[in-house]
Amino acid sequence: MLVLVAPGQGAQTPGFLAPWLEVDGVADRLHWWSAVAGLDLVHYGTEASAEEIKDTAVAQPLLVAAGLAACHALLPDAAAFGQVGAVAGHSVGEITAAAAAGVLSAESAMAFVRQRGLAMAGAAAVTETGMTVVLGGDPAEVAGKLAEHGLTAANNNGGGQIVAAGTLEQLAALKGDPPAGVRLVTLSVAGAFHTEHMAPGVDALAKIAPGIPVADPATAYVSNQDGGVVQRGSEVLSRLVSQVSNPVRWDLVMEKLQEIGATCVIEVPPAGTLTNLVKRNLKGIETLALKTPADLDKARELVAKHGEPIRLPATEGVNA
Repeated sequence: MLVLVAPGQGAQTPGFLAPWLEVDGVADRLHWWSAVAGLDLVHYGTEASAEEIKDTAVAQPLLVAAGLAACHALLPDAAAFGQVGAVAGHSVGEITAAAAAGVLSAESAMAFVRQRGLAMAGAAAVTETGMTVVLGGDPAEVAGKLAEHGLTAANNNGGGQIVAAGTLEQLAALKGDPPAGVRLVTLSVAGAFHTEHMAPGVDALAKIAPGIPVADPATAYVSNQDGGVVQRGSEVLSRLVSQVSNPVRWDLVMEKLQEIGATCVIEVPPAGTLTNLVKRNLKGIETLALKTPADLDKARELVAKHGEPIRLPATEGVNA
């Protein structure tokens, strides 16, 4: 089974979109999506500095646009996408996955993610917050230390990788008093995403969600919330709203991918983060980080090799 995955915020790097502008149709789509989002995606993806694209209101639309542009380049129509057995995304990457699976139109995805970025940026501005990756250590000790410092495990990425989120003071306290045997890495994000600090963002998105047209996913959509497969477009959209302040359980997503028989994972740009996690946690699965158009030929080979859509029946583990 072929699985398409999309990364979350923090994966972006300056200029990462530049080579994609040489692919037929990509520049045209980006200019159109720029108009929809009210943001110059070409500029931010090719010329802007690391600090500029760290801005949540910029980074999130940029990530979704990049992922969808690459999806179109790799799988240009419904027949081609029909070879994909499942999709998943990490945090804002869930919007990319939802649009790829046909739950949202590209335009709806860009309008929604722009509002998501603005809402989360506004929520982040209330209190200075951030996120730090905690690598290794005893899981119980890590959980206890985060609780001791008032931090939230905002992401569980599997393989002993937890992302702690909270105020800058709380994160500084963790740095000064870490659990034994861990390595700490500060993330390039502007707030404590997927925590109660993002509650205003949930409220803002809940107001616009009822008017967004949705369709049921064209393939298995694996949710960050619990690793469940969601079959109704309305439920996908509801989870995209609540996800803003809920932890990301990428560990459970990977467990589900293994359970449903994934044999290959292709990550859309800015790629690398999720395929690295899959490599470390799921053995025997081929992976490809689709970073530049130079990777498209290899990606097409993997689509031809693994592309066999699987429609899961409604079972206890499926959100029907």
